[in-house]
Amino acid sequence: MVSPLRQIIFLVIGFYLLLTPCSAQDTQYVRVAILQDASFLRLKINGFYEVLDALTRKVLYRGKNLNTTVTVYAGGILLGNIKSKTDKLFIKSDDPLAININGRLFRGNIQFIKMSNLGLSVINHIELEDYIKGILYHESSHYWPIEALKAQAIACRTFALYQMQENKTRDFDLTSDIYSQVYGGRTSERYRTNRAVDETKGYVVTYQGKIFSTYYHATCSGHTEDASLLWNINIMPLKGVACSFCKDSPHFSWHYVLSLDEIKDKLANAGYKISNIKNILISGKDKSGRITNLKIILNKNDLEISAKDFRNIISPNIIRSTNFNVQVVNHDAVFEGFGWGHGVGLCQWGAYFMAKLGRNYQDILKYYYPGAQISLD
Repeated sequence: MVSPLRQIIFLVIGFYLLLTPCSAQDTQYVRVAILQDASFLRLKINGFYEVLDALTRKVLYRGKNLNTTVTVYAGGILLGNIKSKTDKLFIKSDDPLAININGRLFRGNIQFIKMSNLGLSVINHIELEDYIKGILYHESSHYWPIEALKAQAIACRTFALYQMQENKTRDFDLTSDIYSQVYGGRTSERYRTNRAVDETKGYVVTYQGKIFSTYYHATCSGHTEDASLLWNINIMPLKGVACSFCKDSPHFSWHYVLSLDEIKDKLANAGYKISNIKNILISGKDKSGRITNLKIILNKNDLEISAKDFRNIISPNIIRSTNFNVQVVNHDAVFEGFGWGHGVGLCQWGAYFMAKLGRNYQDILKYYYPGAQISLD
Protein backbone atom coordinates (compact mmCIF):
# COMPACT_ATOMS: atom_id res chain seq x y z
CA MET A 1 0.00 0.00 0.00
CA VAL A 2 1.34 3.42 -1.02
CA SER A 3 1.54 5.93 1.82
CA PRO A 4 -0.35 9.28 1.57
CA LEU A 5 2.98 11.12 1.47
CA ARG A 6 4.18 9.10 -1.51
CA GLN A 7 0.85 9.66 -3.27
CA ILE A 8 1.36 13.41 -2.89
CA ILE A 9 4.94 13.16 -4.18
CA PHE A 10 3.84 11.16 -7.24
CA LEU A 11 1.07 13.66 -7.95
CA VAL A 12 3.45 16.64 -7.74
CA ILE A 13 6.03 14.96 -9.98
CA GLY A 14 3.40 13.95 -12.53
CA PHE A 15 1.93 17.42 -12.67
CA TYR A 16 5.38 18.98 -13.00
CA LEU A 17 6.00 16.85 -16.08
CA LEU A 18 2.70 17.95 -17.58
CA LEU A 19 3.69 21.59 -17.16
CA THR A 20 7.11 20.99 -18.70
CA PRO A 21 7.36 21.25 -22.53
CA CYS A 22 9.23 17.95 -22.82
CA SER A 23 9.19 14.95 -20.51
CA ALA A 24 11.97 12.47 -20.04
CA GLN A 25 10.55 10.58 -23.01
CA ASP A 26 10.88 13.72 -25.14
CA THR A 27 7.12 14.17 -25.42
CA GLN A 28 6.56 17.56 -27.00
CA TYR A 29 3.77 19.85 -25.90
CA VAL A 30 2.22 22.58 -27.99
CA ARG A 31 0.25 25.59 -26.72
CA VAL A 32 -2.83 26.38 -28.81
CA ALA A 33 -4.97 29.48 -28.31
CA ILE A 34 -8.48 28.12 -28.72
CA LEU A 35 -10.16 31.38 -27.63
CA GLN A 36 -8.87 34.94 -27.49
CA ASP A 37 -10.45 37.98 -25.82
CA ALA A 38 -13.58 36.05 -24.85
CA SER A 39 -15.94 37.74 -22.40
CA PHE A 40 -16.92 34.39 -20.84
CA LEU A 41 -17.04 30.68 -21.59
CA ARG A 42 -18.67 27.51 -20.36
CA LEU A 43 -16.39 24.94 -18.69
CA LYS A 44 -17.35 21.35 -17.84
CA ILE A 45 -15.10 18.70 -16.31
CA ASN A 46 -16.12 15.12 -15.53
CA GLY A 47 -14.09 13.57 -12.74
CA PHE A 48 -11.30 14.88 -10.54
CA TYR A 49 -9.47 18.08 -11.39
CA GLU A 50 -7.01 20.59 -9.96
CA VAL A 51 -6.86 24.35 -10.35
CA LEU A 52 -3.42 25.94 -10.06
CA ASP A 53 -1.92 29.39 -10.20
CA ALA A 54 0.01 29.05 -13.47
CA LEU A 55 2.63 31.56 -12.30
CA THR A 56 3.50 29.97 -8.95
CA ARG A 57 2.24 26.42 -9.70
CA LYS A 58 0.49 26.49 -6.35
CA VAL A 59 -2.62 24.29 -6.15
CA LEU A 60 -5.52 26.62 -5.34
CA TYR A 61 -8.17 23.93 -4.96
CA ARG A 62 -9.22 20.46 -6.05
CA GLY A 63 -12.60 19.06 -6.87
CA LYS A 64 -14.73 16.54 -8.73
CA ASN A 65 -17.11 17.33 -11.58
CA LEU A 66 -17.40 20.95 -12.60
CA ASN A 67 -20.02 22.78 -14.64
CA THR A 68 -19.53 26.54 -14.54
CA THR A 69 -18.72 29.72 -16.40
CA VAL A 70 -15.31 31.36 -16.55
CA THR A 71 -14.98 35.15 -16.60
CA VAL A 72 -12.52 37.78 -15.39
CA TYR A 73 -12.78 40.49 -12.76
CA ALA A 74 -10.49 43.33 -11.71
CA GLY A 75 -8.44 41.14 -9.38
CA GLY A 76 -8.13 37.99 -11.46
CA ILE A 77 -10.23 35.13 -12.88
CA LEU A 78 -13.65 33.85 -11.79
CA LEU A 79 -14.70 30.19 -12.00
CA GLY A 80 -18.38 30.57 -11.26
CA ASN A 81 -18.41 32.44 -7.96
CA ILE A 82 -14.90 31.38 -6.96
CA LYS A 83 -12.38 34.21 -7.18
CA SER A 84 -8.79 33.36 -8.09
CA LYS A 85 -6.45 36.28 -7.49
CA THR A 86 -4.15 35.55 -10.42
CA ASP A 87 -4.03 36.50 -14.08
CA LYS A 88 -3.12 32.95 -15.16
CA LEU A 89 -4.93 29.78 -14.10
CA PHE A 90 -4.03 26.22 -15.07
CA ILE A 91 -6.56 23.39 -14.97
CA LYS A 92 -5.54 19.75 -14.96
CA SER A 93 -7.94 16.82 -15.13
CA ASP A 94 -7.26 13.18 -14.24
CA ASP A 95 -9.21 12.13 -17.34
CA PRO A 96 -7.42 13.24 -20.55
CA LEU A 97 -10.76 13.53 -22.33
CA ALA A 98 -12.77 15.22 -19.60
CA ILE A 99 -12.35 18.95 -20.31
CA ASN A 100 -15.24 20.49 -22.24
CA ILE A 101 -15.12 24.14 -23.33
CA ASN A 102 -18.19 25.63 -24.99
CA GLY A 103 -19.35 22.17 -26.02
CA ARG A 104 -16.05 20.85 -27.41
CA LEU A 105 -13.83 18.22 -25.81
CA PHE A 106 -10.10 18.85 -25.49
CA ARG A 107 -7.24 16.55 -24.61
CA GLY A 108 -4.44 17.81 -22.38
CA ASN A 109 -4.70 20.71 -19.96
CA ILE A 110 -6.13 24.21 -20.11
CA GLN A 111 -4.70 27.59 -19.19
CA PHE A 112 -6.84 30.70 -18.69
CA ILE A 113 -5.16 34.07 -19.14
CA LYS A 114 -6.70 37.38 -18.11
CA MET A 115 -5.85 40.00 -20.72
CA SER A 116 -5.16 43.67 -20.06
CA ASN A 117 -8.48 44.61 -21.74
CA LEU A 118 -10.33 42.23 -19.35
CA GLY A 119 -10.78 39.67 -22.11
CA LEU A 120 -10.05 36.01 -21.54
CA SER A 121 -7.66 33.86 -23.57
CA VAL A 122 -7.80 30.08 -23.39
CA ILE A 123 -4.70 28.03 -24.16
CA ASN A 124 -4.78 24.26 -24.66
CA HIS A 125 -1.50 22.61 -23.56
CA ILE A 126 -1.48 19.34 -25.47
CA GLU A 127 0.90 16.66 -26.72
CA LEU A 128 2.02 17.43 -30.27
CA GLU A 129 0.69 14.20 -31.81
CA ASP A 130 -2.72 14.69 -30.18
CA TYR A 131 -2.76 18.27 -31.47
CA ILE A 132 -2.21 17.02 -35.05
CA LYS A 133 -5.14 14.64 -34.59
CA GLY A 134 -7.33 17.61 -33.70
CA ILE A 135 -6.29 19.42 -36.89
CA LEU A 136 -6.41 16.86 -39.68
CA TYR A 137 -10.19 16.53 -39.94
CA HIS A 138 -10.44 20.28 -40.59
CA GLU A 139 -7.53 20.49 -43.03
CA SER A 140 -8.34 17.35 -45.08
CA SER A 141 -11.46 15.22 -45.36
CA HIS A 142 -11.13 11.98 -43.39
CA TYR A 143 -12.43 10.18 -46.50
CA TRP A 144 -9.39 11.23 -48.55
CA PRO A 145 -6.74 8.68 -49.63
CA ILE A 146 -4.52 7.71 -46.71
CA GLU A 147 -1.32 8.86 -48.47
CA ALA A 148 -2.75 12.36 -48.89
CA LEU A 149 -3.70 12.36 -45.20
CA LYS A 150 -0.19 11.25 -44.24
CA ALA A 151 1.35 14.06 -46.30
CA GLN A 152 -0.97 16.56 -44.62
CA ALA A 153 -0.17 15.19 -41.16
CA ILE A 154 3.58 15.63 -41.72
CA ALA A 155 3.10 19.14 -43.10
CA CYS A 156 0.93 20.08 -40.09
CA ARG A 157 3.43 18.61 -37.63
CA THR A 158 6.36 20.44 -39.22
CA PHE A 159 4.44 23.73 -39.32
CA ALA A 160 3.58 23.35 -35.62
CA LEU A 161 7.16 22.61 -34.61
CA TYR A 162 8.39 25.64 -36.54
CA GLN A 163 5.82 27.87 -34.80
CA MET A 164 6.85 26.43 -31.43
CA GLN A 165 10.40 27.55 -32.13
CA GLU A 166 9.30 31.00 -33.26
CA ASN A 167 6.90 31.69 -30.38
CA LYS A 168 8.80 30.48 -27.30
CA THR A 169 8.46 33.84 -25.55
CA ARG A 170 4.71 34.21 -26.20
CA ASP A 171 1.80 32.76 -24.24
CA PHE A 172 0.92 30.41 -27.10
CA ASP A 173 2.49 28.82 -30.18
CA LEU A 174 -0.47 28.70 -32.55
CA THR A 175 -4.07 29.81 -32.85
CA SER A 176 -6.93 27.50 -33.80
CA ASP A 177 -8.20 29.35 -36.87
CA ILE A 178 -7.47 29.72 -40.61
CA TYR A 179 -4.62 32.13 -39.85
CA SER A 180 -2.66 29.31 -38.22
CA GLN A 181 -4.02 25.74 -38.31
CA VAL A 182 -7.71 24.99 -37.81
CA TYR A 183 -7.95 22.96 -34.60
CA GLY A 184 -11.07 21.52 -33.01
CA GLY A 185 -9.76 19.38 -30.17
CA ARG A 186 -10.86 15.82 -29.38
CA THR A 187 -14.31 16.49 -30.87
CA SER A 188 -12.72 16.79 -34.34
CA GLU A 189 -10.84 13.48 -34.31
CA ARG A 190 -11.76 10.68 -36.75
CA TYR A 191 -10.44 7.15 -37.14
CA ARG A 192 -8.73 7.57 -40.53
CA THR A 193 -7.13 10.94 -39.76
CA ASN A 194 -5.87 9.57 -36.43
CA ARG A 195 -4.44 6.61 -38.29
CA ALA A 196 -2.55 8.93 -40.64
CA VAL A 197 -1.05 10.75 -37.64
CA ASP A 198 -0.08 7.52 -35.87
CA GLU A 199 1.53 6.01 -38.99
CA THR A 200 3.69 9.11 -39.54
CA LYS A 201 4.47 9.80 -35.88
CA GLY A 202 7.55 11.99 -35.51
CA TYR A 203 8.13 12.54 -39.24
CA VAL A 204 8.86 16.10 -40.38
CA VAL A 205 9.96 17.96 -43.50
CA THR A 206 13.41 19.58 -43.38
CA TYR A 207 15.63 21.63 -45.66
CA GLN A 208 19.39 21.58 -45.11
CA GLY A 209 18.79 19.80 -41.81
CA LYS A 210 16.30 22.32 -40.39
CA ILE A 211 12.52 22.37 -40.22
CA PHE A 212 10.81 25.26 -41.99
CA SER A 213 7.32 26.71 -42.21
CA THR A 214 5.55 24.09 -44.32
CA TYR A 215 2.74 26.25 -45.65
CA TYR A 216 -0.20 24.62 -47.41
CA HIS A 217 -3.44 25.71 -49.05
CA ALA A 218 -6.56 24.23 -50.64
CA THR A 219 -6.00 24.67 -54.39
CA CYS A 220 -3.25 26.39 -56.36
CA SER A 221 -4.96 26.19 -59.80
CA GLY A 222 -1.86 25.55 -61.87
CA HIS A 223 1.17 26.88 -59.99
CA THR A 224 2.09 27.24 -56.33
CA GLU A 225 3.31 30.62 -55.12
CA ASP A 226 6.81 31.84 -54.26
CA ALA A 227 6.73 32.47 -50.50
CA SER A 228 9.25 35.30 -50.78
CA LEU A 229 6.60 37.37 -52.56
CA LEU A 230 4.35 37.20 -49.49
CA TRP A 231 6.60 36.78 -46.46
CA ASN A 232 10.19 37.11 -45.35
CA ILE A 233 11.18 33.56 -46.35
CA ASN A 234 13.25 32.64 -49.37
CA ILE A 235 14.18 28.94 -49.62
CA MET A 236 14.06 26.43 -52.46
CA PRO A 237 11.17 24.28 -51.11
CA LEU A 238 8.89 27.34 -51.09
CA LYS A 239 9.79 28.91 -54.45
CA GLY A 240 6.73 27.45 -56.19
CA VAL A 241 6.13 24.61 -58.66
CA ALA A 242 3.86 23.97 -61.62
CA CYS A 243 0.88 21.83 -60.63
CA SER A 244 -1.38 19.99 -63.05
CA PHE A 245 -2.90 17.75 -60.38
CA CYS A 246 -5.58 20.05 -58.93
CA LYS A 247 -7.39 20.85 -62.20
CA ASP A 248 -10.45 18.88 -61.07
CA SER A 249 -10.61 20.49 -57.63
CA PRO A 250 -14.04 21.91 -56.73
CA HIS A 251 -12.18 25.11 -55.81
CA PHE A 252 -10.27 25.47 -59.08
CA SER A 253 -12.32 28.56 -60.00
CA TRP A 254 -14.64 30.92 -58.15
CA HIS A 255 -16.93 33.91 -58.70
CA TYR A 256 -18.07 36.66 -56.38
CA VAL A 257 -19.89 39.98 -56.69
CA LEU A 258 -19.46 42.79 -54.16
CA SER A 259 -21.00 46.21 -54.22
CA LEU A 260 -18.53 49.10 -54.34
CA ASP A 261 -20.07 50.40 -51.13
CA GLU A 262 -19.31 47.10 -49.38
CA ILE A 263 -15.68 47.31 -50.46
CA LYS A 264 -15.47 50.96 -49.42
CA ASP A 265 -16.85 50.16 -45.95
CA LYS A 266 -14.45 47.26 -45.39
CA LEU A 267 -11.46 49.37 -46.43
CA ALA A 268 -12.61 52.22 -44.20
CA ASN A 269 -13.00 49.83 -41.24
CA ALA A 270 -9.41 48.68 -41.87
CA GLY A 271 -8.19 52.26 -41.46
CA TYR A 272 -7.98 53.47 -45.07
CA LYS A 273 -9.22 56.99 -45.78
CA ILE A 274 -11.34 56.36 -48.82
CA SER A 275 -13.95 58.21 -50.88
CA ASN A 276 -16.38 56.72 -53.38
CA ILE A 277 -14.86 53.99 -55.58
CA LYS A 278 -15.02 54.53 -59.32
CA ASN A 279 -12.96 51.58 -60.56
CA ILE A 280 -10.60 48.78 -59.47
CA LEU A 281 -7.55 48.05 -61.62
CA ILE A 282 -4.85 45.38 -61.49
CA SER A 283 -1.48 47.08 -61.28
CA GLY A 284 0.89 44.13 -60.91
CA LYS A 285 1.21 40.35 -61.24
CA ASP A 286 3.92 37.87 -60.26
CA LYS A 287 5.39 34.95 -62.24
CA SER A 288 2.63 32.58 -61.12
CA GLY A 289 -0.07 34.91 -62.47
CA ARG A 290 -1.28 36.07 -59.07
CA ILE A 291 -1.98 39.75 -58.47
CA THR A 292 0.56 41.65 -56.41
CA ASN A 293 -1.09 45.08 -56.32
CA LEU A 294 -4.40 46.77 -57.02
CA LYS A 295 -5.14 50.38 -57.83
CA ILE A 296 -8.50 51.59 -56.55
CA ILE A 297 -9.69 54.62 -58.49
CA LEU A 298 -11.45 57.13 -56.23
CA ASN A 299 -13.03 60.53 -56.67
CA LYS A 300 -9.65 61.83 -55.52
CA ASN A 301 -6.40 60.41 -54.10
CA ASP A 302 -6.39 56.94 -55.69
CA LEU A 303 -5.43 54.03 -53.41
CA GLU A 304 -2.62 51.55 -54.11
CA ILE A 305 -2.95 48.38 -52.04
CA SER A 306 -1.33 44.96 -52.10
CA ALA A 307 -3.59 42.15 -53.27
CA LYS A 308 -2.66 40.19 -50.14
CA ASP A 309 -3.89 42.99 -47.86
CA PHE A 310 -6.99 43.55 -49.99
CA ARG A 311 -7.89 39.86 -49.76
CA ASN A 312 -7.48 39.78 -45.97
CA ILE A 313 -9.54 42.96 -45.53
CA ILE A 314 -12.44 41.79 -47.69
CA SER A 315 -12.23 38.18 -46.35
CA PRO A 316 -10.15 35.19 -47.47
CA ASN A 317 -13.37 33.23 -47.85
CA ILE A 318 -14.76 35.77 -50.33
CA ILE A 319 -11.63 36.68 -52.28
CA ARG A 320 -10.39 33.11 -52.21
CA SER A 321 -6.99 33.82 -53.76
CA THR A 322 -5.03 36.65 -55.33
CA ASN A 323 -5.33 34.95 -58.72
CA PHE A 324 -8.35 36.81 -60.10
CA ASN A 325 -9.70 39.29 -62.58
CA VAL A 326 -11.98 42.11 -61.52
CA GLN A 327 -14.42 44.24 -63.50
CA VAL A 328 -16.61 47.06 -62.25
CA VAL A 329 -20.15 46.83 -63.62
CA ASN A 330 -22.47 49.66 -62.61
CA HIS A 331 -22.05 49.79 -58.80
CA ASP A 332 -20.63 46.29 -58.37
CA ALA A 333 -17.20 44.67 -58.57
CA VAL A 334 -17.30 41.28 -60.30
CA PHE A 335 -14.46 38.95 -59.31
CA GLU A 336 -13.56 35.89 -61.39
CA GLY A 337 -10.81 33.92 -59.70
CA PHE A 338 -8.82 30.70 -59.52
CA GLY A 339 -7.72 28.61 -56.57
CA TRP A 340 -8.25 28.93 -52.84
CA GLY A 341 -5.60 30.07 -50.37
CA HIS A 342 -2.28 31.89 -50.44
CA GLY A 343 -0.88 29.32 -52.88
CA VAL A 344 2.37 28.58 -51.03
CA GLY A 345 3.63 25.04 -50.40
CA LEU A 346 1.44 21.94 -50.43
CA CYS A 347 -1.61 22.10 -52.70
CA GLN A 348 -4.10 19.98 -50.76
CA TRP A 349 -6.33 19.07 -53.69
CA GLY A 350 -3.20 18.41 -55.73
CA ALA A 351 -2.10 15.99 -53.00
CA TYR A 352 -5.52 14.34 -53.13
CA PHE A 353 -5.29 13.66 -56.86
CA MET A 354 -1.64 12.60 -56.61
CA ALA A 355 -2.66 10.01 -54.02
CA LYS A 356 -5.52 8.86 -56.27
CA LEU A 357 -2.89 8.25 -58.97
CA GLY A 358 -0.93 6.00 -56.63
CA ARG A 359 1.71 8.44 -55.33
CA ASN A 360 2.75 8.03 -51.70
CA TYR A 361 3.17 10.72 -49.07
CA GLN A 362 6.89 11.04 -49.77
CA ASP A 363 6.21 11.66 -53.48
CA ILE A 364 3.65 14.30 -52.58
CA LEU A 365 5.79 16.19 -50.07
CA LYS A 366 8.91 16.13 -52.21
CA TYR A 367 6.94 17.44 -55.19
CA TYR A 368 5.44 20.42 -53.40
CA TYR A 369 8.53 21.13 -51.27
CA PRO A 370 11.32 20.49 -53.82
CA GLY A 371 14.74 19.95 -52.31
CA ALA A 372 13.31 19.05 -48.91
CA GLN A 373 13.86 15.83 -46.97
CA ILE A 374 11.51 13.76 -44.83
CA SER A 375 13.00 12.49 -41.57
CA LEU A 376 12.23 11.63 -37.97
CA ASP A 377 12.36 14.64 -35.65
